[in-house]
Amino acid sequence: MVDLPAGVLAAAVLGVFGLLVGSFLNVVIHRLPKMLERQWAAECAQLQGTEPTTAGVDTYNLVVPRSACPHCGHRITWYENIPVFSYLALRGKCSECKAPISARYPMVELVTGGLFAWIGWQWGIGPSALTWCGFAAAVLALACIDWDTTLLPDDITLPLVWAGLVAAGLHFTPVGLADALWGAVAGYLSLWTIYWVFKLLTGKEGMGYGDFKLFAAFGAWFGWQGLVPIILMASVIGAIVGIGIKLVGQLREGNYVPFGPFLALGGLTAMIFGPTAILKVVGL
Repeated sequence: MVDLPAGVLAAAVLGVFGLLVGSFLNVVIHRLPKMLERQWAAECAQLQGTEPTTAGVDTYNLVVPRSACPHCGHRITWYENIPVFSYLALRGKCSECKAPISARYPMVELVTGGLFAWIGWQWGIGPSALTWCGFAAAVLALACIDWDTTLLPDDITLPLVWAGLVAAGLHFTPVGLADALWGAVAGYLSLWTIYWVFKLLTGKEGMGYGDFKLFAAFGAWFGWQGLVPIILMASVIGAIVGIGIKLVGQLREGNYVPFGPFLALGGLTAMIFGPTAILKVVGL
């Protein structure tokens, strides 16, 4: 029997785990915004003293109800929910009504599996690796949610900030606790300042508060030193994609492109290559 190198074994184990996590992320990406909408509707109804529109509606969270086809309501069985393989076996269609299944579902699973496999290769299997797996999963979910809804939910961004600070305090990341703390402060205040300067000059909002919190989270994970490389990478990616979308005439109503997905890509790039490598690429 051939003994596999530790890095290969760790990459394989975390890669498979990542496929499973990616399947769950698809649920989070789809359901969390709807859960927030229900929560906001209930809060508005409470303030108005009226009956919430969700009264009497079945429980809806990340677990209940079971996943179903949005076209015919067919309940997804366990063997139709195996990451990637079920999509291929079903040929990208619902087994009941043959409606197409979005290719993004297996893509999210594959990307998550790939990120987890890379983390396993770099850190093996241990506290640091699992910590970075949590980071990658949260950032990927935020990128997809923001692209779909222009929302960066506090349910993910705020725990991500605290997780970065705790990880630094436990030495699960190479960032010292002081650098992580000031990184979180600098990340939030920098985009907050840009937001208000832009609004005072133009009367428009250039980004949302969720972007401030996500950048604060990156400051906690990479330290204040990593903020400039991440925002540079996010700006470059955002400019390229934005120009491409404008050229093909696919801009949304209001002619905007959410910044969160590109900020997330900047954070994932920093995780994979390191913040200093980004500066070398841009010639700084």
